[in-house]
Amino acid sequence: MKFTGVVCIAFVIVLVSALAPTKAEEKVACVPTELISCLPAYESGSPPSADCCGKLKEQEPCFCGYIQNPLFSQYVNSPIARKILAACGVPYPTC
Repeated sequence: MKFTGVVCIAFVIVLVSALAPTKAEEKVACVPTELISCLPAYESGSPPSADCCGKLKEQEPCFCGYIQNPLFSQYVNSPIARKILAACGVPYPTC
């Protein structure tokens, strides 16, 4: 009976570990310079590149922090930024 109990506990631990998100999934590194691929679209109004859209999707959890940062808020709040986000299918953040 004790062996069965230990096996059940081990199974539950393995199951919970498999279902729990890893640290990498929970936390995104908010590095604004990774959005440099969006600069051509921002400056010229041209459609954003696939790389730009990929970076926007990766950095989506960071947008509220960027909006609250005076260094970046003017860029994130601009109509051009909203247009680029829409073109990439990334919703504008509601913070």
